[in-house]
Amino acid sequence: MTLKEAILLSLEEINAITNYLAVLNHIVEKKYYDFRDQKTPGSTVSAALGDFIRNGDARIKRIWQPGGNYSYYLTKNEQNIEAEILDGSKEIPSTIKPEYIKPYHERDLHLLLSSYLRNSKIFSKTIFHEQSTYQKDNKQIWSHPDMVGIRITKMESLASKNLQRAINNNDLIRLYSYEIKKEIVTDSDLKMAFFQAVSNSSWANYGYLVAIEFNNGLMDEMERLSQAFGIGIIKLNANPFRSQVLFPPKFRNLDFRTVDKLCLINKEFETFIEQTEKLMNADEKYYKSTEKELNEFCDKYLLNDSESKEYCESKNIPFELDSYGNF
Repeated sequence: MTLKEAILLSLEEINAITNYLAVLNHIVEKKYYDFRDQKTPGSTVSAALGDFIRNGDARIKRIWQPGGNYSYYLTKNEQNIEAEILDGSKEIPSTIKPEYIKPYHERDLHLLLSSYLRNSKIFSKTIFHEQSTYQKDNKQIWSHPDMVGIRITKMESLASKNLQRAINNNDLIRLYSYEIKKEIVTDSDLKMAFFQAVSNSSWANYGYLVAIEFNNGLMDEMERLSQAFGIGIIKLNANPFRSQVLFPPKFRNLDFRTVDKLCLINKEFETFIEQTEKLMNADEKYYKSTEKELNEFCDKYLLNDSESKEYCESKNIPFELDSYGNF
């Protein structure tokens, strides 16, 4: 029996809307397919299910599960599924056994985002909320983002003596703020995450909301909010180099008063700003070494597709291969 045959048979026997982990669990229990040579059978099943959808195979459909990933069902069983489940207003009962649940964490997405950003010539750094001094003060929530970034622009055409002028004219640097979520499925998810991004990015030139999974039904509302408040939206991909900006942010001048406040409550943020200032004020002959120092301080990043795939497998981040089997 091939893997796809095992998937179809498992969906037939489960006879309910479910996700790739439940399908994997069923296949293993029934011994429909031998995964002995598979290091990450969950990713293999997820990719195969995605292949049904990508290739337009009418036998399987998928929808969003609130609070989770894609869920799948046989098209012929659609009439047996509640309308509230199909439109996303009702949660899908879990059919996954605990021993097969190995969820990835939100912080696991930071390396993917840093890889995407570094490919765009942006240095990025995770800001650890738990290290902030406001931990016991509920009035200070949503003070700083998950990640910050800096992009140096026009450096090659500037002499050292013109750096300060360039900074004042916003010609030299751009500072970025990123709020990261695993998935945004419902309108309430979107509103909470979006206004968290608004609050956390008021100091930066550009602010972004980032997620690896968005409900396509929210696109109109995402566009409206982005245009109204100037926050950009990035659709992160398990292959970070295939991530994309869904809606661009609007430029804002830096809010130095808020920057000073954030430096006081979070040492990581303060060090990031210090490294930025050091690079901006570096003499031309020391620029490369100072840039290297900033790079070493900032988050690590993946170099290619192979590293990205291996990382996603190790963290159990779902991904889908294309029709040619490429990541």
